[in-house]
Amino acid sequence: KLHSDLDKGVGTVKYTLSGDGAGTVFTIDETTGDIHAIRSLDREEKPFYTLRAQAVDVDTKKPLEPESEFIIKVQDINDNEPRFLDGPYVASVPEMSPVGAYVLQVKATDADDPTYGNSARVVYSILQGQPYFSIDPKTGVIRTALPNMDREVKEQYQVLIQAKDMGGQLGGLAGTTTVNITLTDVNDNPPRFPKSIFHLKVPESSHVGSAIGRIRAVDPDFGKNAEIEYNIVPGDGGNLFDITTDENTQEGVIKLKKPLDFETKKAYTFKVEASNLHLDHRFHSVGPFKDTATVKINVLDMDEPPVFSKPIYTMEVYEDTPVGTIIGAVTAQDLDAGSSSVRYFIDWKNDVDSYFTIDATEGTIATNELLDRESTAQYNFSIIASKVSNPLLTSKVNVIINVLDVNEFPPEISVPYETSVCENAKPGQVIQIITAADKDLSPAGQRFSFKLSSEASNKPNFTVHDYRNNTAGIETRRNGYSRRQQELYFLPIVIEDSSYPVQSSTNTLTIRVCRCDSDGTIQSCNVEAIFLPVGLSTGALIAILLCIVILLVIVVLYVALRRQKKKDTLMTSKEDIRDNVIHYDDEGGGEEDTQAFDIGALRNPKVIEDNKIRRDIKPDTLRFPHHRPPAEDNTDIRDFINQRLKENDADPSAPPYDSLATYAYEGNGSVAESLSSIDSLTTEADQDYDYLSDWGPRFKILADMFGEENYNPDKVT
Repeated sequence: KLHSDLDKGVGTVKYTLSGDGAGTVFTIDETTGDIHAIRSLDREEKPFYTLRAQAVDVDTKKPLEPESEFIIKVQDINDNEPRFLDGPYVASVPEMSPVGAYVLQVKATDADDPTYGNSARVVYSILQGQPYFSIDPKTGVIRTALPNMDREVKEQYQVLIQAKDMGGQLGGLAGTTTVNITLTDVNDNPPRFPKSIFHLKVPESSHVGSAIGRIRAVDPDFGKNAEIEYNIVPGDGGNLFDITTDENTQEGVIKLKKPLDFETKKAYTFKVEASNLHLDHRFHSVGPFKDTATVKINVLDMDEPPVFSKPIYTMEVYEDTPVGTIIGAVTAQDLDAGSSSVRYFIDWKNDVDSYFTIDATEGTIATNELLDRESTAQYNFSIIASKVSNPLLTSKVNVIINVLDVNEFPPEISVPYETSVCENAKPGQVIQIITAADKDLSPAGQRFSFKLSSEASNKPNFTVHDYRNNTAGIETRRNGYSRRQQELYFLPIVIEDSSYPVQSSTNTLTIRVCRCDSDGTIQSCNVEAIFLPVGLSTGALIAILLCIVILLVIVVLYVALRRQKKKDTLMTSKEDIRDNVIHYDDEGGGEEDTQAFDIGALRNPKVIEDNKIRRDIKPDTLRFPHHRPPAEDNTDIRDFINQRLKENDADPSAPPYDSLATYAYEGNGSVAESLSSIDSLTTEADQDYDYLSDWGPRFKILADMFGEENYNPDKVT
């Protein structure tokens, strides 16, 4: 209620209301000043309103008192239940946890005013989930309430949590949420075999490394806690088998390490141990986390192919052995209980196999053709043995036959030698070292001997010195040789081997007489060179002449280019456009008169070449030798130049009459420097032209024109 002291109750005062909610939430009786709420209020939507009231005169409408501000605060009532904003919840706790193990903390929010009454004071309780879990009524922390909860018994729990305001008293509002709790696995169970003995039947024909059976131990745990490792306990029969773990099924896969033979042993027995890989020390007291089972393997008899006595057969035979000679035999037998006869035959693959035959019953191998070691030194083929009772059961073995050498070829000089001797050779000088080769397969320690033939040993030219290491040296026996008398010598050399029977051959070595210097270096071995005069050869003379001609041509070209360059320079200097504009005593017709002179001389050559693109160049600032103190600028000339510059700058095709580029070509290399007054620091009236008389006869006219005292620059064009 609002009331003014000036209100006498006679209806002369009117009350007004403004601010938050005025007219929409609150209204005021203009006569009595009573404030009423015209709709329901929600503290959670707006906890307070700021209003302004004023009393005014009914007749004059003027305020009787200053405007006053007041706040209407909405008082809270318990109209909001607690809410779990993050629910429903998911949590986990390890199995076998002790009582009071932390699981999760839940939180409910009440929108009511926590500072007024108990409307926002929340208390937590469990409606469903006891006696497994408990909750703190104030904090909402959920803990385990029973010890040793086993995941293998029950894994999932659903707990219903209630949050009630008003401190849990009667009449309070409540909200609920669900918490899904999962017991996580720990390794609290050892692996166990479902039975103590496993029986397996394995054919004796099983391949080494193949899987012959599977066994499994059961572990109720989950994940890595259920991973099992299998091992064979050392003992009888365990060395023939191996066991590994299938990571997908956690089964023990038994594999064969060695071949099985029913005729040798029909059964094997060994033990297998299963244990966990990841142990938990908290449960060691429960007992050993492993189990043992017995595996019995019965070997099944199979109809097997014949077995050779050796994995490979190696035989030797001399070349040229008569056809039909037996060189060896292979043996295979049936090891099964009902032994069967064996038949042999060669596995024909190519024509080489036709050099030998085999007896189908005895397995003896004989030659079928004459053998030549120099053609084929070794034969490699396969023999197949099959059972008479079951021809489909076969086995194969490789046979290697080495052909032994018979000494049938004589030794010869290994390579053709190009032997030469100097005309000035001395007696006893070694001119060549020779070696020998034999097509026969030389046995270890075989040696060759070298000597001259009987007809050559009587000649006093050369001799052979056998070094006893399968090499020999050719030595001279004369003091000097003459090419004019004899250019070539043919030396017959007899070479013998040490095998039986002894083979020998006579080899002719050609020796050429050459001209050498004093150090023994060969200079010429041709007969024609004897008759050539001492001096340069024809080819060398031709090469020298060609070099001289090329040098002369280069010199002539260089001189011609130099002359041409000098001539071009002189012509260019004479035609320089900068020297054309020199007639300063000739009065022109003004800027509009373009017929009085060649306007092209004032053009910038670079502008013409670059498609009339303006390339103005600002000239360097030139200073006169003598000048007077600066005076006031000529305003008319400056305005005229600026106007012309703007007109020409706007027209890119116009020739640069007043452009700075035109005067860039004036005065280069001249002692008088530039004659242009553009960009000068002073006006023409301020210049002292007496120095023109010091520049010589060429500037006499200029000195007379500009040196007069009554000179008026305004009359000069």
